[in-house]
Amino acid sequence: MPNNNVFNPLSQPVYTSNTNNFTSPGIVAPPETDAGNTGNLYNAGSTNSTTLGLLGGSVIATVQLTNPVGSGRTLYVSRLSGGITVGLNLLSSFSGSMTLSANGTLTSPTTIAAVNSNLSSTNTSVATVRTSASAPTGATTIMSMPLQAGPFASSVWGQYVVPAGQSINLTVSGSLSVAGLLASTAYFAWWEV
Repeated sequence: MPNNNVFNPLSQPVYTSNTNNFTSPGIVAPPETDAGNTGNLYNAGSTNSTTLGLLGGSVIATVQLTNPVGSGRTLYVSRLSGGITVGLNLLSSFSGSMTLSANGTLTSPTTIAAVNSNLSSTNTSVATVRTSASAPTGATTIMSMPLQAGPFASSVWGQYVVPAGQSINLTVSGSLSVAGLLASTAYFAWWEV
């Protein structure tokens, strides 16, 4: 009797078997593992730190990952990470946010180098990585969420794809209403194919 249902219905389940050299346990790894082994997994980020005056203020760190026109490669975002560090005696009216956006323009950007996750690889990234102490203008927001003080990390396993001629931005912003040391950090990890 044929099983015409592609998905596993309760009455006729389809069973699968691992086909690799190791039978127990089965080995499953995310795409970053292979990208790291072949020298195609990269990291870049930036921290902006400021001592705020009596009235407080905001500290922003933005990292823009741009895939140049004609690069011949596609960038797949692997991980978003960073955080907000607050150093003060009284914590009053703290707010923080993380925004992921597409394209846009950075104010007074600084270009930084991407670091290959495979320390023995001589591969270099095709991406142009820039940082800024302000949020991008004219960008399209993909996702925005509030942050507490401290680190954050989000593995996105390639769900954000940056084709040639496009950019993606990660902006981390922290604000205080009192004096104190405030630092915002934003980091991308990505692989290239």
